[in-house]
Amino acid sequence: MAPETAVEPAEDPTRIPVPPRRGVPNGFGRLPIHNVSPVVENGAYPAKAVEDETITVRANIFREGHDALGACVVLTDPTGAEQRVDMAQVEPMGLDIWTARVPLGAPGDYSFRIEAFDDRWRTWRHNAAIKVAAGIDIPLVCAEGRLMLDEAAEAARTQGAEDDAAVLSDAARRLDPRAPARQLGEVASDTAVGVGMGRWLPRRLLTPTDEFPLVVHRRGAQFSSWYEFFPRSVGAVRHGDGSWTSGTLRSSERMLERIAALGFTVAYLPPISPIGHAYRKGPNNSLAAGPNDPGSPWAIGSAAGGHDAVNPELGTIEDFDHFVARAHELGLEVALDFALQASPDHPWVVEHPEWFTTRADGTIAYAENPPKKYQDIYPINFDNDPEGIYNEALRLAEFWIGHGVTILRVDNPHTKPVDFWAWFAHHLHERHPEVILQAEAFTRPEMMHALAKVGFHLSYCYYPWRNTKDELGQYLTELSTESVDFFRPNFFTNTPDINPLFTRSGNPAAFAIRMILAATMSPAWGVYSGFELCEHEPLRAGGEEYLNSEKYEFRPRDYDAEPNLNGLLAKLNSIRAAHPALQQMRGTKVLETSSDKVFAFAKRDGWDRVVTVVSLDPDEGVDAEVRVDLGWLGLDPGRGIRVHDELTGQDFDWGAVDYVRLWPAQPAHVLSVSPVQL
Repeated sequence: MAPETAVEPAEDPTRIPVPPRRGVPNGFGRLPIHNVSPVVENGAYPAKAVEDETITVRANIFREGHDALGACVVLTDPTGAEQRVDMAQVEPMGLDIWTARVPLGAPGDYSFRIEAFDDRWRTWRHNAAIKVAAGIDIPLVCAEGRLMLDEAAEAARTQGAEDDAAVLSDAARRLDPRAPARQLGEVASDTAVGVGMGRWLPRRLLTPTDEFPLVVHRRGAQFSSWYEFFPRSVGAVRHGDGSWTSGTLRSSERMLERIAALGFTVAYLPPISPIGHAYRKGPNNSLAAGPNDPGSPWAIGSAAGGHDAVNPELGTIEDFDHFVARAHELGLEVALDFALQASPDHPWVVEHPEWFTTRADGTIAYAENPPKKYQDIYPINFDNDPEGIYNEALRLAEFWIGHGVTILRVDNPHTKPVDFWAWFAHHLHERHPEVILQAEAFTRPEMMHALAKVGFHLSYCYYPWRNTKDELGQYLTELSTESVDFFRPNFFTNTPDINPLFTRSGNPAAFAIRMILAATMSPAWGVYSGFELCEHEPLRAGGEEYLNSEKYEFRPRDYDAEPNLNGLLAKLNSIRAAHPALQQMRGTKVLETSSDKVFAFAKRDGWDRVVTVVSLDPDEGVDAEVRVDLGWLGLDPGRGIRVHDELTGQDFDWGAVDYVRLWPAQPAHVLSVSPVQL
């Protein structure tokens, strides 16, 4: 009888082929991984960090049934090397939240993904503990454990990890069903065995997410102390006939020495290019400029040149180079205003009229924000010749970078297209990753956030208008949680355009309060010249403009005049430099106080902990109880803490709830925290 011939089964037309699984962001892979962070716009733009920072990666990870799963973060550094960091599930366990603290290194472009896998060893340990104690299926439990131990030992041996292989092989031998239950339990709970299994047991059902981008900037992109001044005012002299001799870049070097001595790290200059004459503004933004009025530095361009020239009244490009070199000698960076706009006298108006908007009557549109009009400034039209103006903007940035500028403070970026800034920031990052872009974007939240996402490192923010306890608390919480992965604030106390209402009384205590808040709430903070002298007179009641604004006239100052807060500036910058907790935003928590006139918050970075308590009343004494979250600070809630006031040098013993009294002459505590030694 002939042997039977195998017959292929007929293809079943009702069968649906199963496509290969693939990792998808926030998707339903074999082991679902959802809500990954830090991720910006589903990975379209990188999340942000700074060199040597440790970030928290978080996701919701779960699976069917009761078997255990594991997860890790795979970080890829700029060289392509991978580092794996195990994730752990955190409370509340029913929400399937997994986190890992991932250390970062040098600046560069990183990426990360999360990998989930079937944690066979943890499933076995859980089941073994129950079954061994109950005397159920002991031979099978041991056999299953030995199979995994042998598999891991072979993997370790293949990679030359003989010590790990020996530990795992020994554990397999000890899984003898005839051994006492105590010995079997020791194998399951052995820490060295668990480490070896985590390292070498092949991971099944491996489910990766997509790669998510992460950019690591230099530390100055997050932590910096800015001082803004007008070079033309430093050393300016008024003569008897009303004419002026302008201060210069050379005379301004004395200001560099002053602000370096005060502990600032960034010297910020308004535009230093030639200023137009057509429609030049006079004092207080008046339309009638006299022959001695210097005009607004933001009305850029004249017969002396455009954006890549130096105003002859300030000096030459060689003088600027000397200024930058002196700044670097003093440990300062130079931030230069980058204002993409032109005066009617700018060479662009003749050479590139297509870069502006021509109105129906044939005239070029000047800048206006009705009812405000800026007849001395022509805004740029980015749509007529995008290739031309895009490349010119990049060329100008390259020009000033070539002369030592490391920070571009961008004027009104929210009035230019976001896709232009995405293009500009991308190319600048490729060519000069060390250069920092700061957005002067006092505008709607979505625009501010969009600019941050497409590449701005820092941004002005709403701090000048956040004055009450609730306003400050809500804003600090938002900045340290919701937007912390892409938006970095710079808390300027004031600007040439913003004369804050809180300090309008002229009371030095009000100025001190706003300085202390800005310097301790935000890693980046700034002061515009004159705030330390308590300048406060408004152009008009209820308005934000300064009377006799320096934007339109010379304002030489005596910085030792009384009252002044020079000592407080120096103290705050010294405190910030000494405390890593104040140099970051992620580890921040608003604290409860019993009074609406007292605001308190804590910051933590590693073992450095700072609690700041500030009075919001510059006129009267206030008292309150402050509730300190010791557990959040990583301290034993059952023990007290020792706090040292960095402002006064006083020491106190505190607990979870503490009484404070503050008054105008001492409106705050900035407290470094340490556990009480028993």
